[in-house]
Amino acid sequence: MNFLEERINKDGIVKAGNVLKVDSFLNHQMDIALIEEIAREFKRRFHDKPVTKVLTIEASGIGIAVFVAKEFGVPMVFAKKSKSINIDGDMYVAEVESFTHKNKNQIIVSKKFLSADDRVLVIDDFLANGCALQGLISIAESAGATVEGLGIVIEKGFQIGGRVIRNLGYHLESLAIVDAMDTETGEITFRDQSAQ
Repeated sequence: MNFLEERINKDGIVKAGNVLKVDSFLNHQMDIALIEEIAREFKRRFHDKPVTKVLTIEASGIGIAVFVAKEFGVPMVFAKKSKSINIDGDMYVAEVESFTHKNKNQIIVSKKFLSADDRVLVIDDFLANGCALQGLISIAESAGATVEGLGIVIEKGFQIGGRVIRNLGYHLESLAIVDAMDTETGEITFRDQSAQ
């Protein structure tokens, strides 16, 4: 069991509807030492990629992506879920359906911050159905950028997202893959990734 799986077992809470709450350490309150360790692990897994930008989506991915970008020594760009008056000029736009919030959002990135010269590492906290990742891939490809890889902190392996993204041919690395969750006992079953 890796460091992240241990922490999920210790502090993660299984809720009805295939929800895994990790808000005490990952996506509401953040354990900074853990986030730094996550960032180092993504750097280890993608060290051979010529990453020029880290791309994520607001809000939960931002904190994690900042530390990953720091490891690579590159800027981090995040897709916004709503247009605000301080975003000007041309934008890349994709529509994304949220598993957690059960709604659709248009996500946007200013064309000033992503170009065909960029080699992008996409980072996010969760992968369920893969909609957010597909939206971020769409934005990167609209810019003509190369998607070097996708790093996910927690993948719900019993949902289709991971399979869909891997079948599209992308290099996807998930630090913890949950294969099953029991709402009655709170037990979480992780996929064995020891071959990595």
